[in-house]
Amino acid sequence: MRIDFRPLLTLAALAGCAALHAGTVSVVTSFPKELTQAYKTAFEKANPSIKLEILNKSTTAGVAYVREMPAGQRPDVFWASAPDAFEVLVNGKLLEPIAALANPSVPKTVGSYPLNEASGMYLGQALGGYGLMWNTRYLSANKLPAPAEWSDLTKPIYFSHVALSSPSRSGTTHLTVETILQGEGWDKGWSELLQITGNSAAITERSFGVPDGVNNGQFGIGMVIDFFGLAGKYSGFPVEFAYPSVTAMVPANIALIAGAKNAEEARKFIVFSLSKEGQQLLVAPQISRLPVLPPEQLKMPAGFPNAYEVARRTKVKFDADLSATRYNVVSSLFDQTITFRHKELKAATKAIHGAEAALARKPHAEAAALIKRARSLAFTPLVSASMVADKAFLTMFAANKKDAEANKRITGLEGDWSGKALENYNQARSLAEQAEALLK
Repeated sequence: MRIDFRPLLTLAALAGCAALHAGTVSVVTSFPKELTQAYKTAFEKANPSIKLEILNKSTTAGVAYVREMPAGQRPDVFWASAPDAFEVLVNGKLLEPIAALANPSVPKTVGSYPLNEASGMYLGQALGGYGLMWNTRYLSANKLPAPAEWSDLTKPIYFSHVALSSPSRSGTTHLTVETILQGEGWDKGWSELLQITGNSAAITERSFGVPDGVNNGQFGIGMVIDFFGLAGKYSGFPVEFAYPSVTAMVPANIALIAGAKNAEEARKFIVFSLSKEGQQLLVAPQISRLPVLPPEQLKMPAGFPNAYEVARRTKVKFDADLSATRYNVVSSLFDQTITFRHKELKAATKAIHGAEAALARKPHAEAAALIKRARSLAFTPLVSASMVADKAFLTMFAANKKDAEANKRITGLEGDWSGKALENYNQARSLAEQAEALLK
């Protein structure tokens, strides 16, 4: 009699896959390889039966990935810098409570900001502030002063020397943009952002492109989360980093995804990341993140910032709920009026700088009026503070991607923004050129 072993082999293969599957923790993160590899090596050494699988995605892509995966097939851990992204996951009921995993040695707040989400849906694992990094050799070669405030980057001397990413491509850039909007107010904040981006050499594809470009001297100045600047400095690049007065100190968080494949092993990783051993990894030169454990409990590099001291002097009390409610609006407005229209915005900005320089040498009422109009066209946001406070408007942008009608309205609105931005920038450039011609 012939025995068919195929069913047995199939069962054995499935059992083998299940065993391998059970020992793997999948982590969705936007963090760079230097950080994730250090944690993978240390965690796997401490837990030989568990493997760490890193799924590197931008924060926005990571949120979308978790949303799209069915329960039971989702990755296990979400680990990123943007608290507003975690609020999006909480609102979508995509996280499990993990309050019991918190390290009791971690303070309850940094400044006035809670380190852990109130109901324990996510925990602070590191700390981050937003600021300016610059290449000292680049600035010296171009005879540029080191910037101290975001507003410095609007000055004509920095034209084409600045770089940043887009909030739709980078969670840390989203936080930087929101910090400016919350610190300055919606209208003034957007005006400042439009002037800074008009001065920028590039809007990079990923947030990593900014510190890489500053480290190697491609760009003079970058708008970054602190660990990018600090990692460059402590790794020996000719760079410095400073926090402007309009900044915030907020947690980078870690969470257990609801419907995860390997929740128990994932909990072990979360506990490890908050342990003294896990926190010490953060201050390695190539990582240079600010731990949530107080500095006195760790071995800190000389001159390393104390997050709790920085938080005491920051002007912005970051509101993650506010950021979460307008998350998609901010990203979309930035892309339609800046990322996709950067060439035209930059040309308008250059023309305005030229006209203003000419006006400073020779007063002229008509030219001054033209320049004022050009500035208004180029540096006024297309979405007002009252519009972004409208619940119906925000709800439309928060709609599920499968809602065809909502998508149609958003696409139409984005097309209007893009077209209006193009029209405004071209007109602003023309007016500035007319003004300069009057001054010759």
